[in-house]
Amino acid sequence: MYQPIIHQTIWVAMGKQPSVELTSLGLASGTTTRTPSISGPSNECNPQPVNTDLEASSDDETPLNDEAKAILSKGRTIVVIAQLVGVQLFSSFCNGIIVIGLPAIAKALEMEAGLQLWPTSVFYLTAGSCLMLAGSLADVLGTRPLILSANILLAVSALACGLARNGGEIIAFRGLQGVANAMAVPASVSMISTSVEDGQRRNMGFSCLGFAGPLGFLLGLILGGVFVDGVGWRPAFYLVAAASFTLGLVGFWALPKNSRPHPRRSIKKQLASEIDWVGTIISTTGLVAISYALATLSASVRNIKTATTISLLVVGIATVPAFICWMAWQENTGKPALIPNSFWQNLSFTSVCIMILFSTAVINGMEVYQVQGLSALGASIRILPALITAVMINISTGYFVNRMPVVWIVLASCGLTSISPMLMAIINPRWTYWKMAFFAQLLQGISVNVLFTVGLLIISSIFPLRTQALGGAVFNTCAQLGTSIGLTITSVIADSRTAASGIADKTSPDALMTGYRAVFWALFAWMIIVLLAGVFGLRKVGKIGVKRD
Repeated sequence: MYQPIIHQTIWVAMGKQPSVELTSLGLASGTTTRTPSISGPSNECNPQPVNTDLEASSDDETPLNDEAKAILSKGRTIVVIAQLVGVQLFSSFCNGIIVIGLPAIAKALEMEAGLQLWPTSVFYLTAGSCLMLAGSLADVLGTRPLILSANILLAVSALACGLARNGGEIIAFRGLQGVANAMAVPASVSMISTSVEDGQRRNMGFSCLGFAGPLGFLLGLILGGVFVDGVGWRPAFYLVAAASFTLGLVGFWALPKNSRPHPRRSIKKQLASEIDWVGTIISTTGLVAISYALATLSASVRNIKTATTISLLVVGIATVPAFICWMAWQENTGKPALIPNSFWQNLSFTSVCIMILFSTAVINGMEVYQVQGLSALGASIRILPALITAVMINISTGYFVNRMPVVWIVLASCGLTSISPMLMAIINPRWTYWKMAFFAQLLQGISVNVLFTVGLLIISSIFPLRTQALGGAVFNTCAQLGTSIGLTITSVIADSRTAASGIADKTSPDALMTGYRAVFWALFAWMIIVLLAGVFGLRKVGKIGVKRD
């Protein structure tokens, strides 16, 4: 029998990664260059956001020829995309191992109950806080060095996790895996956006990057269950280390080099002049403070009363106006700004950020239960529908995204996903998994899988070609923030409603289901917000991902 009994973070560990393309959006230039373009001169520090809501004339664009990179051949494109997908897949694979194997890991390492939250949470803490910096560095240093460094760090940290002797060690090594993920994500986005031919080939490349995260996580759950119930959890990490090392060798041979290598002195000058270091420090400080506070609150709502949590929330909130003011100063003085305030005036940019934030909050909030009485392998099998759906939706999005108006793709996906929390809100916990929860799980990931391709195709048109890695970092930061917010708010709702129920035994399935039903109705309301954001923000955006002549 299927019965939800405890909070569990399954989709949070998916590590869904962004994939971006500079697309037409009605802005395609009539030039023959394959390099995307953006309005305004290419040497501006803070270009004004492109108006993706209205059709633009090709005369208004200036191709960024000085930033052009060689387009890869079809065969090499396949190898490069496979390498990039592999890095992100095995990074998420580790997340699946941690989620499904945490009881066995905690027992083997004699971890205290208070530490058992952190092997999962620390990954997202370090990954989310390092994204902006990694994106900025990738745009200056080049994508190849960042991806290869991420490969090496992932291999070393995975091996170290397998050799960990106590809880502190595995938490530290998981933090390093988060840093590796932050290095790989924006660099992969930029490489696909700048080195792969636009049109169908690039669209499919982005869709492959889109399903790398969920596929890796779900494979980690399934194969992790096999490892945990068989030879143990440590060999699973050894497998990741070996695969990552092999991918590093492939990347060293296949990844394109910077077409315009810079001398060391030039790189130092660029690092000093082209990166908004103050803005990066402010944003990183805020993300670390808020992510840490939300992680502690998701473990227990009572932590809101602790001095540490209160202080972190105050610091995190205070960085928001500080960041806005600093962006305004940088724009007014003509200096590099991490995320210019003027970008938020663009309706498409703002709506896409809102949509991905709420969508990731919904999909992570959906997984607040686990199946009672099943082994790790048995619980993993229940995840298979989500794996199949994730792969099919991402591939379909890559194929159809340039064949119909994007607003219809987004609205259809959001409408289907909104059915998932509604089904869970009316479910009888005594029904079998296959009666209703199966269909809810099939539908729950459709919206976020579509948005990670479609949304980033739109958001990348806002950023110049030379800052595509930063664009990917911005989008993924919104997703990471949605993950933290979703888990925290759903935990608060579930705990408060369960405590307020009239059932004496607060740990009984009936008492817990009272809280869960409130969570699912809240998630349904969030999906309505996503739908409305799509209607108002993307209604004037036509087809995207169309190949230009």
